[in-house]
Amino acid sequence: MDEDGLPLMGSGIDLTKVPAIQQKRTVAFLNQFVVHTVQFLNRFSTVCEEKLADLSLRIQQIETTLNILDAKLSSIPGLDDVTFEVSPVNVTRITNGTHSEATSEQSQQNSLQDSGPQESEVTPENILTVAKDPRYARYLKMVQVGVPVMAIRNKMISEGLDPDLLERPDAPVPDGEGEIPRN
Repeated sequence: MDEDGLPLMGSGIDLTKVPAIQQKRTVAFLNQFVVHTVQFLNRFSTVCEEKLADLSLRIQQIETTLNILDAKLSSIPGLDDVTFEVSPVNVTRITNGTHSEATSEQSQQNSLQDSGPQESEVTPENILTVAKDPRYARYLKMVQVGVPVMAIRNKMISEGLDPDLLERPDAPVPDGEGEIPRN
């Protein structure tokens, strides 16, 4: 036994002859453990809430800035006619453990070939592309002006648009919403 009355543990000690720890001491250890754990969790949750509040504030500031920038871009006359051209981007694919490169145009062509026969009424002239759709055109203008792409993507997501279409302005508008009306 040591000076606190606790048994010394070692390889030569017969555990059947060691007296049990006093019940009061066990309760005190458990209480101390519970108190320290609760204090830690309270501090941790407070820090997390503060960080989330700061992050929420930063997101609101970014959204406000993006809305202001959007309003400024909308007020510039003559940007309605601006077209946007994107050069094909190399995309690395992993197939059966090997890397192969393909352009985004090739992947679009493959997806069009896989989709099967198209309706005869819808010709390429009648399909509204992403670059011509007014909902997407303003975001393509933002990319052209130099607005950070992540901010544009977040804004598109908040408005229910597909941000991946920024990289494919020649793709048809999804859900057939973009058929050009015949006059």
